[in-house]
Amino acid sequence: MFFSLIAIAAVIALFVIISRQQTRIGLIERELGALRSLVLSGVPQPAPKTGAATEGAPAGAPATVADGVSPMAGEAAPAEAAVATPDASKVEALEEAGEGTPTEPPEPAEAAQPAAPTEAAPPAAAARQTDVETALGTRWAVWVGGIALALGGLFLIRYTIEAGIFGPGVRLAMAGILGLVLIAGAEFIRRTGFRVPVQGAAGAYIPSILTAAGAFILFGTVYAAHGIYGFIGPALAFTLLGAIGVAAIAASLVHGLALAGIGLVGAMVTPALVASQAPNPWALFVYLAIVLAATAAIARIRDWKALVAAAFAGTGIWTILYMTDAPEMNLAAVVFVSLATLAVLALVWLSRRDEAESGFDWPSIAPGFFVALTALGLSVDPVFAKAGDALHGALLLAALVAVALYRPRALPLVFAAGLATVLIYLGIIPPATIGADALDVGLGAEPLATSDTLTFRLGIALAVVFIGAGFWAARRFAAAAPALAASWAAWGVIAPLVVLTALWLTFGDIDRDLGYALPGLLLGLVFAAGGEWIARSEEPPLGGGPAVSFALAGAGVAGLLMLHMAFGSGWTTMLLGAAAIVPALATRWRSYPVLGWIAVGAAVAVLGRVAFDPTIVGAATLSRTPVFNWLLIGYGVPALAFGFAAWQLARTTNGRPRLAMEAASALFALLAVAMLVRHAMHGGVIDTGAVTLGEQAIYTLIALGAGGILVAIDMRSPSSVLRYGSMAAGVLSVAFIVIRHFVVLNPLLTDESTGTIPVFNLLFIAYLLPAVAAGALALYVRDKRPRWYAAMLALIASLLAFAYATLSVRRLFKGEFIGLWSGLGQLETYTYSALWLAIGVALLTAGVWLRSQVLRIASAVLIAVAVLKVFLFDMSELEGVLRALSFIGLGAVLIGIGLFYQRLLTRAAREKVENQQEQLANRE
Repeated sequence: MFFSLIAIAAVIALFVIISRQQTRIGLIERELGALRSLVLSGVPQPAPKTGAATEGAPAGAPATVADGVSPMAGEAAPAEAAVATPDASKVEALEEAGEGTPTEPPEPAEAAQPAAPTEAAPPAAAARQTDVETALGTRWAVWVGGIALALGGLFLIRYTIEAGIFGPGVRLAMAGILGLVLIAGAEFIRRTGFRVPVQGAAGAYIPSILTAAGAFILFGTVYAAHGIYGFIGPALAFTLLGAIGVAAIAASLVHGLALAGIGLVGAMVTPALVASQAPNPWALFVYLAIVLAATAAIARIRDWKALVAAAFAGTGIWTILYMTDAPEMNLAAVVFVSLATLAVLALVWLSRRDEAESGFDWPSIAPGFFVALTALGLSVDPVFAKAGDALHGALLLAALVAVALYRPRALPLVFAAGLATVLIYLGIIPPATIGADALDVGLGAEPLATSDTLTFRLGIALAVVFIGAGFWAARRFAAAAPALAASWAAWGVIAPLVVLTALWLTFGDIDRDLGYALPGLLLGLVFAAGGEWIARSEEPPLGGGPAVSFALAGAGVAGLLMLHMAFGSGWTTMLLGAAAIVPALATRWRSYPVLGWIAVGAAVAVLGRVAFDPTIVGAATLSRTPVFNWLLIGYGVPALAFGFAAWQLARTTNGRPRLAMEAASALFALLAVAMLVRHAMHGGVIDTGAVTLGEQAIYTLIALGAGGILVAIDMRSPSSVLRYGSMAAGVLSVAFIVIRHFVVLNPLLTDESTGTIPVFNLLFIAYLLPAVAAGALALYVRDKRPRWYAAMLALIASLLAFAYATLSVRRLFKGEFIGLWSGLGQLETYTYSALWLAIGVALLTAGVWLRSQVLRIASAVLIAVAVLKVFLFDMSELEGVLRALSFIGLGAVLIGIGLFYQRLLTRAAREKVENQQEQLANRE
């Protein structure tokens, strides 16, 4: 079973190696194909430089091809069959594409034979046949042969065990000798310069494949000697396996990346293969540190990023496994391997000072992630936290920041340290403080992390570290690398803000706590000063780039936090709104774009507060006094502050923040009026009670009035927010009218009391006043807004007037309650017909006078409805004189309308003729 698993692992490993080789081979074949095309085309090529053919060949290989000697038989090649070799720059390009393996021999081009002019090119099918033949006969034969050799050594051991031919010692000795022979043979072939001058064969570099097979057999031999037969102890087996792995990694400098991968896998698997009754964590982590340092040194020489990333990941995985499985963790060993990882990253892998500091080193993601995960475990796990291990976790986080400062290309370390710090201090917040337990979001009653005095002090220390390092690095890179500076500034702001918020919610009084408000104010001032400090180092200075934006945005958030900590509910909402003035005024001295967005952030914060508590101070505390209560202050002051901020931004930075502040000002002004109305109509209670038709009418009038006000302001100070906001208010008003006035709250359907006063009653408030307001707004926006908008308002005004008149007639006949189920009388039915005809004539007159096609069409529709009613309803329901009067009135109105239109059309025709005659006279 063990050998089957080893065989499967070997196949997988070699498959990965083959895939890497295929990529490299494909690139080489394309390059050589282009060179061969140039040679066959007959274009004269410059003579190759001496030694060009040997550049990139294995160390110690003689330059047989360049000297005209056949690499296979050593025979002298004719001068006319000189090999065309690529120049040095192309060889270097091939080496870079092949993960930096200059010792692997590049494939020689075919001899440049002058083609006859009449000779045609070989068919494509023949070329494909040659490629398949080359692949099967050279590359695949070598690859499969390497796999067969590696597995053969293991199968030999298995066979001798099953057959009992030799004793265990002899079997292991034979396997070890086979591995050493393969390695020695590979070195012999490499030094003698054996090469196959066939296109596509160079990718199957025989020395590296033989070395890999030999290392694989040696790994299996040592493991069998320890794990199966017990010939050697854990210490010796551990040492031998590690030495084989490190030696394979070192040999990769000659044989390429594939062998380095095999050696690294073997070295990382060694601790799992060697079992011990008393495992020593120091031995494990010292061994891992040595392997990591050796791998990083070799990877740095050849620039193998994937190899070093895998080495960092392997070390990190072993650390996490040890922390989770060890019954009694050795803290010193864990801290040692974490610091050793960072030291290898900073002093070995990133020791090349000739590279740009502002670059990004993606292999640093692996050590950053695992070291931060280690620090997170030491700080969050209750067992480690109670033992005081959180201090060591904080030291590891500070070490991440320090290494990132020392090696700016290790930027992922900053993100890892910042994310770990944020998670740690979000975890100490009790769920009950933020209501998470009440919302049933899967959190228990206890916080996820331990909160004690040590956590409090470490939070302050980490906040200071992030502020100092973040702002210093942001200033350092503000001119040369704005993105890098922005990353540092962001974490210099985010981590301290999260720490302060978490400490306040955990240890402070969430209602009001001046002890945390003062640090919040201090933090805001530090961020603002830091942003100015960074801005002065920009190029050009005071440009307000990304790093400055993060710093000033952090100052704004810190200020908002300070207000929440220092004041009660009502004062906080009011002061948050007023705080929007501060960044708007700051634009007089600094034209940073972020200042406007900070004002917008204040508006969003106020909106969030009123959404959470519309009463501003709580339902129990809100006064029942109409108008003059906390609603007026809580909604009115932010509305005025946002309006002033918009006015100030319009004169300085302008842009989208100004539009957002205009919208916020208009919104809070509407909310203020609406909330005061509801407060007054419900006796000082705004969070209970269903909305009545009268209350809804007030809201509709407010929306219509707001639409008119926004149009008027837009005429004086054009703004897209005001333009579309005014139309949105009108559309919202129409939606309220159609849904609430006509259907949901219609007293004809709800039988709600319309009041006892004859004229000034519910119908007057709910239908006539909105009709007048909508009609006035339609008239006002005729030439200021799209035609459809004015037509919509005119139509809804007509429908409201029609509804008011109709419902007033029913109230005249039925009294205070006008429910539809109370029936219809004959006189009431006739009155509706007469009324509708009269309204139709009035609408026609108004449409002609105002030149409104919408009103004329509405009159036509209403008259058509009246006609249908008379012929379909009145004819069957009315009797006697009422039936006759209904038809007589209808006929008279229709004839009058016809006469009116005839005269109107005649006058229009006469005016048209007079205009034509006048134009003709002017031409003459």
